[in-house]
Amino acid sequence: MRSVTLLTVGKLKESFYRQACDEYVKRLGAFCKLNVIEFPEERLPQNPSQAQIDAALEKEAAAVRAKLPAGAVLAALCVEGKLLSSEDLAGQMARWAGSGKSSVVFLIGSSFGLSPTLKAQADLRLSMSPMTFPHHLARVMVLEQIYRAFQINAGSPYHK
Repeated sequence: MRSVTLLTVGKLKESFYRQACDEYVKRLGAFCKLNVIEFPEERLPQNPSQAQIDAALEKEAAAVRAKLPAGAVLAALCVEGKLLSSEDLAGQMARWAGSGKSSVVFLIGSSFGLSPTLKAQADLRLSMSPMTFPHHLARVMVLEQIYRAFQINAGSPYHK
């Protein structure tokens, strides 16, 4: 895997999340070309209707699609996705690389999730846990798991 992109809906505001992400971005530089792209979350009223939420998710999906690298594998993070161990994720990334896929995109949606059309487009729908986490923490967790996957595939003791 030569290129990894993390597409996220929503901006990191807290400095401690940004510091943790920056650390993994730095570490990942030894393994891949990493690109982190943030999209603004669509503004919604205090108590939005389902129609308003659906419309916002489709607007976010259009912005995401415009930034998807051609031919990239798309892994969408969603609660109903597949639960993988760190070893399983490392194996999946190795299989993608071995099949000639040089680019993978990990996608984190907004606080309302992802558009159903984006989920359907994904090569892998991935769940971090059945628990709910703040989107900012999920970004740190995804970057750490990508780093861990590269370490596992390199045979490093980091994973232990």
